[in-house]
Amino acid sequence: MAYPLRPLLFTLAPERAHRLTIAALSLRRGGAPLALPRLATRVAGLDFANPLGIAAGLDKDGRAIPGLFGLGVGMVEIGTLTPLSQPGNPRPRMFRLTADRAVINRLGFNNGGLDAGLARAKRAKRTGVLGINVGANKDTADRIADYRLGVSRAVEVADYVTVNISSPNTPGLRDLQHGAVLRELLATCDAAREAGGVRTPLFVKVAPDLEPAAIDDIARAALHAHVDALIVGNTTVTRPALRSSHAGETGGLSGAPLAPLARQRLADFRTATGGALPLVAAGGIDSGAEAYARIRGGASLLQLYTGLVFDGPGLPRRILADLDALLARDGFADVAEAVGAA
Repeated sequence: MAYPLRPLLFTLAPERAHRLTIAALSLRRGGAPLALPRLATRVAGLDFANPLGIAAGLDKDGRAIPGLFGLGVGMVEIGTLTPLSQPGNPRPRMFRLTADRAVINRLGFNNGGLDAGLARAKRAKRTGVLGINVGANKDTADRIADYRLGVSRAVEVADYVTVNISSPNTPGLRDLQHGAVLRELLATCDAAREAGGVRTPLFVKVAPDLEPAAIDDIARAALHAHVDALIVGNTTVTRPALRSSHAGETGGLSGAPLAPLARQRLADFRTATGGALPLVAAGGIDSGAEAYARIRGGASLLQLYTGLVFDGPGLPRRILADLDALLARDGFADVAEAVGAA
């Protein structure tokens, strides 16, 4: 469903439109998440007014936290924040695939750095659950040290911290999803998330472009390291059939074409974890029906990004209203009861 400002925004380059959107959201006074009894849920010891959230990447620097909560979502995840500010990859690096309801980006963790992002997050009025997504600088000599620093600092502010090892736009970053280095990273982050006797929930964001053996390995490593949830997943470097002229651009693909792969990876991780680890579904969620399918497929929480590009700021409340109706139709008392029902 198109929204009134879309034709104007789509005359602008995607990255400029994105900056203007964040600027506009930063001026909003905010508001409370949509709270309907059936939508309330508890994950990783945190209470969510509803299971829908904003994925990291939309508000990298924490400039629009109250405005994003004002869209009605139960959680907002900012970042990815790296220890030092960095400009990201050369422009152009974001491409709108309108015919496919998709975006390709190769931004490369562009952000103003950990200190600035955390300062904004600390000042921001929050009415829901705030997540902070952390990563490593592109030119760092020690990626694990970057994550240790990011987690240890973010727990001072965040309700949960996400370790992002799934971006395709930082060379070598996805290598952290495998083997001994994955176990070292998770053990380091598990130790770093404890402060003053409090263990802040730790989420890990994984890529959709994983082989079955890697999925099983990640699941075992996450359970061993007491990770509280897996976000499944990020953008994909694969290319389903696309119609848009920018289909050949390098980078991560998000939006509607990602949905089938995202659904499959959710099912794979549900199987690999045996339902013992909460899953957060991301990728191609743009309707109440799709949100419901992900919950029935094993997701405890959901995250949006690209759908907002095409359907506008009213999308979260439409999804949540439809999700509530679908839960009621099928006799579920709440979200938790429907998780994995398929």
